[in-house]
Amino acid sequence: MASFFQSLLRLTRFTNLLIIGLAQYFTAYFLVDATTLTDIRLLILTSSTVLIAAAGYIINDYYDIKIDYINKPERVIIGKAIPRRFAILFHTLFSFAGIALGYYLGWQIALINFLSAFLLWWYSNNLKRLPFVGNFSIALLTGTSIYMVALLFGGDDTLIIIYSSFAFFMTLVREIIKDMEDLKGDSTFGCKTLPIVWGFRKTKQFLYAVVFIFCMTVLILDLLFTALPSVYFVLFLFAPLVWMVLRLYRADTVKEFEWISTFCKVIMLLGILSMSLL
Repeated sequence: MASFFQSLLRLTRFTNLLIIGLAQYFTAYFLVDATTLTDIRLLILTSSTVLIAAAGYIINDYYDIKIDYINKPERVIIGKAIPRRFAILFHTLFSFAGIALGYYLGWQIALINFLSAFLLWWYSNNLKRLPFVGNFSIALLTGTSIYMVALLFGGDDTLIIIYSSFAFFMTLVREIIKDMEDLKGDSTFGCKTLPIVWGFRKTKQFLYAVVFIFCMTVLILDLLFTALPSVYFVLFLFAPLVWMVLRLYRADTVKEFEWISTFCKVIMLLGILSMSLL
């Protein structure tokens, strides 16, 4: 039983779920109002978001079993530690539970949760095999998870939009880098991701452009509406991004792309923690 539970935690990317929950709690506490921390609605919102995300991770691995046996066979869980029918059962239960909890908070949250669950299924079944569309979909959902806090509680829209943009762009970069990491398995099964269609060189150039647009977007929003001290951007955004771009420029192996993908999560965590300094 313990082994099954541990496998379920690995399947649902428990660390990623913690980051999602932490992001919503930090947004509510530091960007909205500290009193929201004791509001039961925040716990329900975070629980519903985490359940939808967990369902998304499950269905993604369900459809990617053959690809994962090539890219990362040691990480395959469905069909080994967890039977395929159990995976579908958990995906269904988590999705419906997330939508139901969202409905308790209001029709807008329920609608977002429903559309998120549907988009995650569609992504796993089809969109992730297309160039850019799948990457954009996951990035959009990640950014929306931050903005849902403002939708429920209100708050400083500009700051929340800045952090939602941060989550969107960093997820977009990470998803494309993961496609570079998974090139071998994806190409074997006919996927058309950006690295397959464009090759590494053009994909890297595209990522440089995305990072530049991201930095400019954050700076313009800040200059027009917020005017945060530049130290926030230097320490928590620009310095880590410059380091990531330098590593990306030199990267050409699976391990190097895997390291950069993990470092993107570190940058996202730094961004979340920077909320406490505002």
